[in-house]
Amino acid sequence: MLFHDKYSNFLSEFGKGRKMVISTSENDKVSSRMMSVVQINGSFYFQTDINLRKYHQLTVNKNIALCIDNIQIEGVCKEIGNPLENSDFCAAFQEMFKGSYDAYTSLNNERLFIVNPVFIERWIYKGSIPYIEIFDIEHGKYSCEQYIGV
Repeated sequence: MLFHDKYSNFLSEFGKGRKMVISTSENDKVSSRMMSVVQINGSFYFQTDINLRKYHQLTVNKNIALCIDNIQIEGVCKEIGNPLENSDFCAAFQEMFKGSYDAYTSLNNERLFIVNPVFIERWIYKGSIPYIEIFDIEHGKYSCEQYIGV
């Protein structure tokens, strides 16, 4: 029960969407870029053009990392079609990133991806004391331990 409560609180704090750094890789070469990402029911969604490097990287390696501020999310990514085919995504994306929605979502080459998180790490502070909060989603485990530098 602790895991589910803590994870629900995390998702609530994360909110509907954020601009995040997305990292993808191919042949041990990693690349990162800023992307507009929405969160729906614990999964993260973004759209991209089939002609871009990140799209190609995702076709050969489904593992992805998302990062913002003090949050790192590792997950497995899957292409799920054209963005306009997913009304939940369109509603959330238009609400959070109207300019990007208007400019890109209806383009023929856009594809929608879902990221199912497997591991989340977040640094939090209680007063001035740092803690590392971990959500091991694959195993339903939660931990929060004080960081003690050596």
